[in-house]
Amino acid sequence: MAHTKAVGTTKLGRDSQPKYLGVKLSGGQAAKIGNIIIRQRGTRFVPGKGVRLGTDDTIYSIRDGHVQFITKRVKKYDGRNRLVKIVNVV
Repeated sequence: MAHTKAVGTTKLGRDSQPKYLGVKLSGGQAAKIGNIIIRQRGTRFVPGKGVRLGTDDTIYSIRDGHVQFITKRVKKYDGRNRLVKIVNVV
């Protein structure tokens, strides 16, 4: 005898909602106080001057200005180098 219910059991239909991550303001665009520049998981982009890092790693503006992206080589604590993308609002 089969021990499965006749109706109502499916393992499909559980898909997570999209998180809408990514760059919201490009380089050269105007940013106001509180504008979200980047939504990210982890610190792929690092905050520089005029921006802050939120608790969910969101980078947002703390002053009015224009968004600027800089690539810089940073030495880590174990001696390895890492290319870092820094976000500024100037």
